[in-house]
Amino acid sequence: MWKEFRAFAFKGNVLDLAIGVVIGAAFGKIVTSIVNDLITPIIGIIIGGLNFSGLSLVVGDSQIKYGSFIQTVIDFLLTAASIFIFIKLLGRLKKKEEDKPAAPPAPSREEVLLTEIRDLLKQQRQES
Repeated sequence: MWKEFRAFAFKGNVLDLAIGVVIGAAFGKIVTSIVNDLITPIIGIIIGGLNFSGLSLVVGDSQIKYGSFIQTVIDFLLTAASIFIFIKLLGRLKKKEEDKPAAPPAPSREEVLLTEIRDLLKQQRQES
C-alpha cells in the first residue's frame, strides 16, 4: 500500500497540481487584498459608503442577516471580475509573445555546402 501511495503522490501530475494549489492560494490572497483594500473602498466612496453587511431582518428570536449575504455576493463578483481581468491581461501578454516571429532556423549542412559551391562558381565566372 505504501508503494502505491508513493507512486501516486510523486507522479508529475500530482506535484504540478500541488504547486498549482499553493500558487493559487497565494494568488487568492493577492486578489482578496485588491478587492478588500482597493476596489471595495472605491466602490464604497462612489455609492456613498453603503455597507450591506449590517442589514438584517428580525423574526421572533431569529435574525436573518440578508445584508451579510448581499455583501458576500458583491465581494464574490468583485473577486471574479478581478480574476477575469487578470486572466485577460495574461492572455494578451502571452498572445504578444506568440505573435513575435521566431528566428529562422540555422541552415542545414547541405545548404551551407550548396551556398559555398554557388559562391565558388560565381567567383570562377568573374575570373574568366
